[in-house]
Amino acid sequence: MTPASIQLIDHHVDPFGLPLTLQRPKSLPAVHGFIEGFLGYEPRILDILQVAISEGESRDDSPIVRAYAAALHMFSESREGPPGARAHLERAGVASAHLERAEAASAHQAPPLPATARELSVLQAVTAWVDGDVRQALGLLESVLREHPRDLTSLKLAQYLAFNLGDSPTMLRLALLSRDAAPEWAWTHGMLAFAFEQCHRLDEAQASAHQALRLNPQEPWAQHALAHILLTRGQLREGAQFLERCSPGWHRLTSFMRTHNWWHLAVFLLDLGDDAQALKLYDEQVWGVEKSYTQDQIGAVSLLARLELAGVDVGSRWQELAPWIEAHVHDQVQPFLDLQYLYGLARAQHPQARVLLSRIEQFAPEAPLAARQSWQRVAVPAARGLFAHAQERWAEAVQGLEQALPQLVSIGGSHAQRDLFEQIHLDALIRSGQWAGAHNRLQPLAHTQPQSVRIRRQLGALNAALGLPDEAFQAPKASAR
Repeated sequence: MTPASIQLIDHHVDPFGLPLTLQRPKSLPAVHGFIEGFLGYEPRILDILQVAISEGESRDDSPIVRAYAAALHMFSESREGPPGARAHLERAGVASAHLERAEAASAHQAPPLPATARELSVLQAVTAWVDGDVRQALGLLESVLREHPRDLTSLKLAQYLAFNLGDSPTMLRLALLSRDAAPEWAWTHGMLAFAFEQCHRLDEAQASAHQALRLNPQEPWAQHALAHILLTRGQLREGAQFLERCSPGWHRLTSFMRTHNWWHLAVFLLDLGDDAQALKLYDEQVWGVEKSYTQDQIGAVSLLARLELAGVDVGSRWQELAPWIEAHVHDQVQPFLDLQYLYGLARAQHPQARVLLSRIEQFAPEAPLAARQSWQRVAVPAARGLFAHAQERWAEAVQGLEQALPQLVSIGGSHAQRDLFEQIHLDALIRSGQWAGAHNRLQPLAHTQPQSVRIRRQLGALNAALGLPDEAFQAPKASAR
């Protein structure tokens, strides 16, 4: 029996025409705001909190509202995420009745709220994610997408989870389910483009990115995917010019998407030899938009490290960054995050760097099953290597990173992001005097990235040390402007 205060509203739908079952009719704009903000990287993603944390008649405990609010907490990528998410799941009246929780429903529990099977499956998936069972969450979301391929919200969530496991084939398989079902949305093709790119299928990735941008030239994820494609193809000048054309629209985005696209532009400029402009972008666009957010923090770590590896003096920037990442020493949410926190703290000579290294070593054997091997086989040796590199113990850095690099994909992150660890390993090889090994890695890069001034500088210095003649090289202009 449905309580009198509950309204089953099947005639309300999400942006893709899928039924929404809401406790409060006035919640509809907030649900739409979350969905469109999530897919478009706009601050509207926070709209769901307007109804999720309200009290009295304004509060909505509908399963889909609570699922989305819980997911929002998990996107914090911190140890505070799961407790905040569970508070929302507990307020969804279906929690014990439909999610097969370990505890049975008590006699005093509120009656389950009405919901569609799709909404309940999404709630199940988010609950599994909160409980650390990411593979179960992915399986549930795949079932949703096979039944409802227009559910782009579930697709985006599934891709996020698969990406963090380094599972690009799953990202692509799921995006293909939605390609024909929701072809009118730029979001569909943007997600497809990034999945194709992460699976090294660059022609299909580029076609999907261009289709997304035809539908919406301001679609930031498609812009981001195309930046990846151009970087992988070695079209550095074209990539920088493309992102500069896109940049006027980034101010309206969430801090992650805004700073991350600027990060990509800085990476292009650094490769093109425009070190000063790359450092300027760090100061003005990459760091400082939302200093408390994890993705902004690792973007800063990653760009600072790349600047230093290219020979740029970054001054006291590591020391300024360290207090912000110190807060995550006890998180152990994702190995990809922890490794960058560790390197940032170690470069700042912060005492918590050694604490974080110990935390990673202790946590790895007890990590959730879906990620345990990546913590043990990749994160632990990589952490030791990164810590050693930051302390200028070059041979130890080589040893630790060489253990991790063959399986590095399992820690998540994109090709472009994980390249940082390859660059640190190469630097350690050079500084430890292992020049033949360094040359074996650097020479092929010079051929695949012929526009890269950064790589040619490294190779020229290495060839000189080895007594080899340098290849003829016409350097591109330092700036893409």
